[in-house]
Amino acid sequence: MTISLRFIETNGIRMHLAEAGSGPTVLLCHGFPECWYSWRHQLEALAAAGYRAIAPDMRGYGQTDKPDAIDQYTLLHLTGDMVGLLDAIGTDQAVVVGHDWGAPVAWRCALFRPDRFRAVVGLSVPFPVRGPDRPSTVMPRAEKQRFYQLYFQTPGVAEAELEKDVHNAIKTTLFALSGDAPVEDPASLTMLPSEGGWLDGKPTTQSLPTWLTDSDIEFYVEEFKRTGFGGGLNWYRNIDRNWELLAPWSGAKVKVPALYVVGDRDGVYRSPSWSHLVPSLKQFVPLLRETIVLKGCGHWTQQERAKDVSNALLEFLKQL
Repeated sequence: MTISLRFIETNGIRMHLAEAGSGPTVLLCHGFPECWYSWRHQLEALAAAGYRAIAPDMRGYGQTDKPDAIDQYTLLHLTGDMVGLLDAIGTDQAVVVGHDWGAPVAWRCALFRPDRFRAVVGLSVPFPVRGPDRPSTVMPRAEKQRFYQLYFQTPGVAEAELEKDVHNAIKTTLFALSGDAPVEDPASLTMLPSEGGWLDGKPTTQSLPTWLTDSDIEFYVEEFKRTGFGGGLNWYRNIDRNWELLAPWSGAKVKVPALYVVGDRDGVYRSPSWSHLVPSLKQFVPLLRETIVLKGCGHWTQQERAKDVSNALLEFLKQL
């Protein structure tokens, strides 16, 4: 099965896409720090099953444009990119799938435009319900620790740390947040030392887990050596701005069929900031078909459990 690569224009930016197969469209949105390549297994599986699978490099990543201004990375921009993508490829509707940061984009696509996104799948991150408080004010912090998203807020700081040795940054991040890392409580990795950075205290490895190869790591390394991490980090720098912009949809429900898939060793699933959303998911996503919890799987759901995720997607698509 060949994966073809091309560029489109959407929402005022040039976007790079990976594409495979023909049939009903399935749109795959990646998270941080990734690119279209994180969906390599699903592109092939979906295409083989008779779907048109499309995985873009999201705004700020890979070969897609990377606007300089931080305020160009809000959820309204990101969902707008996906609507424009459907227009650019000439399709009326798609099933949208998102992992990590791509999941809030996918959930919002389904919330804002159920006419264009007929179903939604969230991997790792459940539907993020808008709370009463500005998010940065309620992120966990202690005397000697702070939530990693607080560290990501100041422009240039996390970039300097991650870009110093891109290979080490990518390899450590992929291993440390996976189900293979020897960490008792995966949620603990979301807290950073007050004076330290993202990589401090993260477990490292010499030998790679079975789902990850040296060439996989090299693919990501080459992308981030070229682009830097600023585009991806700018998504985090809009968390409070998103909260302001999304006020009109406060309390709104996702009204298309949905599936949620998460690993039981994913820090998101274990984190108090997120875990309370999983049991109440059906309250905000009334057409949720199923919540699948993958045993021993960490944060990189579609890469760590490629076959399980592809099978779950195909089963869900079949029911639509």
